[in-house]
Amino acid sequence: QVQLVESGGGLVQAGNSLRLSCAASGRTFSQYAMGWFRQPPGKEREFVAAISRSAAFADYADSVKGRFTISRDNAKNTVSLQMNSLKPEDTARYYCAADRTFGLQLSADDYDYWGQGTQVTVSS
Repeated sequence: QVQLVESGGGLVQAGNSLRLSCAASGRTFSQYAMGWFRQPPGKEREFVAAISRSAAFADYADSVKGRFTISRDNAKNTVSLQMNSLKPEDTARYYCAADRTFGLQLSADDYDYWGQGTQVTVSS
């Protein structure tokens, strides 16, 4: 089992940057693909980014391509999301998630473990 704890959220102005981090417990972190999802107010949870076990592959939602970068450090059991050029529409609660299956999954239903989330609010 993996426990995930997100950090790094906050209130920022449009155009600025934030870096989210997710710390994972356990010794098998490298056996999980990791993803970031977000849930805007009043909307369903949506895919943001995912990274493979070895960090060789990554995928992004079209809405964040070129602005967000996902990375991981298997030695430190962490996954990060660097968010640049933030927009008001990026306002949401951001969750990291772990997936035991091989490959990159874009659906929240495919992830096995979830953190509690961290709030990101972007003002215009």
